[in-house]
Amino acid sequence: MIPNMMQNLAKLRPNSVKRRRLSSHHPEHKNFDFIVIKRKECRTFAEIQGAGCITHFWCTIDNTDQNYLRKLVLKVYWDGEEHPSIEVPIGDFFGMGHAMCKNYWSMPLAMSPKDGKGFNCWWPMPFGSSAKFVLDNQTKRSTVFYFYVDYEEYEQLNEDYGRFHAFWNRVNPCEGISDEGMTSDEFLLQGTNTDFSKNYLLMEAEGKGHYVGCNLNIHNLREQKEDRDNWPGEGDDMMFIDGDDDQTIFGTGTEDYFGTAWCPSKEFSTPFYGIIVGGGKYHSGKITYYRYHIMDPVYFTKSIKVTIEHGHANRRYDDYSSTAYWYQTEPHKQFPVLPLVEERLPRNEPNEIAWD
Repeated sequence: MIPNMMQNLAKLRPNSVKRRRLSSHHPEHKNFDFIVIKRKECRTFAEIQGAGCITHFWCTIDNTDQNYLRKLVLKVYWDGEEHPSIEVPIGDFFGMGHAMCKNYWSMPLAMSPKDGKGFNCWWPMPFGSSAKFVLDNQTKRSTVFYFYVDYEEYEQLNEDYGRFHAFWNRVNPCEGISDEGMTSDEFLLQGTNTDFSKNYLLMEAEGKGHYVGCNLNIHNLREQKEDRDNWPGEGDDMMFIDGDDDQTIFGTGTEDYFGTAWCPSKEFSTPFYGIIVGGGKYHSGKITYYRYHIMDPVYFTKSIKVTIEHGHANRRYDDYSSTAYWYQTEPHKQFPVLPLVEERLPRNEPNEIAWD
């Protein structure tokens, strides 16, 4: 029933499948097509009863509070569950961290003009009996919120569809080592990772499902000197599946996992991978990558843990944050408590070094 990209576009649907929408449209058709969510208010803005699938979620936001994209938290609940399957700062949910928005596109997520403030999500999100979207306004200002929640309505949902999940994490800073007395090559390229538990955690789940990707944000915290390399991306991706060493997946470097090569800094977008923020000279300042496993989901039947080293052998001590996405059976493993607002705010320093 759920359309699978363009090859199913011509397929006629059963008469029972209906196209529906919930939006912030004014009930009297006036040009005030938004809702106002007061400061500190946790507001349910869309709720659906019955079976269906979210096919598109769009919103835009007017809030004058600094870093509001990290202070507003999106929570989504499927089928009357007690704990949300999505609990992510709203800017990060749409593919970019650092409390920033910027024009970019991918197949499942995009930030669109003006200035990246048009947020779009095309991850299909099926549900069997209900769906509930909540925005938790943890800013100091009222939020003007425009939204569309487009969905298909079904008589019932096939049992072989997982529920969509999104998890936000941050470690600020990562636990690295001192580079005192080392050359850049020694610090960045040498050493051995003997303790994978110290890798940066992208996501962890129990049950049956498939991991479909992430975005990763790095703020380079290493002091820059003119005569040394400061590339933060030598960390390998590592996925531990079903508790079986034979099913563990190892990568070869951060830029390799994100589909690029040779310490890139050029910003670009593709359907499945890209660099939204490339950093300054010497890879200084803020960086954002994304990689979405739409053509190559990573399957698990019992459990999965997706990690990445913070620098080779976990030697780097940068500020990492991320949002990971996956589908799985319910109930899901409850997420850790979301950090308080103060612990989610992006750093201002050190600033990126301008290109000559």
